Amino acid sequence: MAEPVRSGPPAPPEVDRVAASRAAVAARRARAAVKASIADGGRSPLDVIRVAFEDASTPEATLRVTEFLTSVPAIGETKRVRIMRDLGIADAKRLGGLGRRQRLALRAFLAEWIAAHGGIGNRLVVLAGPTAVGKGTVASYIRRNHPDVMLSVSATTRAPRPGEVEGQSYYFVDDAEFDRLVAEDELLEWAVVHNAHRYGTPKAPVERAIADGNSVLLEIDIQGARSVRRAMPEATLIFLLPPTWDELVRRLVGRGTESPAEQQRRLETARVELAAVDEFDHTVVNHDVAEAAQNVVDLMRPRARGR
Repeated sequence: MAEPVRSGPPAPPEVDRVAASRAAVAARRARAAVKASIADGGRSPLDVIRVAFEDASTPEATLRVTEFLTSVPAIGETKRVRIMRDLGIADAKRLGGLGRRQRLALRAFLAEWIAAHGGIGNRLVVLAGPTAVGKGTVASYIRRNHPDVMLSVSATTRAPRPGEVEGQSYYFVDDAEFDRLVAEDELLEWAVVHNAHRYGTPKAPVERAIADGNSVLLEIDIQGARSVRRAMPEATLIFLLPPTWDELVRRLVGRGTESPAEQQRRLETARVELAAVDEFDHTVVNHDVAEAAQNVVDLMRPRARGR
């Protein structure tokens, strides 16, 4: 008796094949547009990888790393091969499929490449981290001991704490003045922090310093760091970590500047903020203020470390 003929899965309807073909063509065109925008200088390669890493459904995410790199001005096929070998990225990889280490390595390479070829590269460095981790203390140490590093001074609507100096620690402004800064687009970024006060980075001093070829360090909160990355994808983001959770709690309670209710609210926020560490390019653990400050300064000068 003859075996029954087994048929495979039914062929998709003609309309599905047509739709799939159109979608494929549209995807290729979208990727081609991304590559063209990089090649003609209309878009920073760092902005392309930012989008690719944030959303896997975008044309940026589906772009092969090989095509992406050869779209960058002054990177040809020979350099592309060497770069991918050095970064440990296989030819078949797409931007959205890179692992964390590969993403960080690619981003660090691009920041240095752009700086070396006339762009702003990583001249804007953001220091952020959870509440009470010691961002302000580390930034103050850098200000005192590394005068060649320019620190951006944020504006805030909260009242000064003991020892804080107007124009050095923060620009302390009222709500009306902060509203004006926002309305007139004078802030690089701003956010409401701890559901209480607003903080923002004045744009003009940062732009002037970068235009003059100087590096700028921004000491801001997690929300602000995200805003800076969207506005200036060339920025390098450093996450300041506490040695342990218990030490973070001790520092927050020990400084005595918040009520018990406010302390609890800030600790709840800190747990959420710590989960953002993977969004950053580098981490520094604040065991010791002087050591942490030196690590931040070293990260602002990658070439001095032999990279």
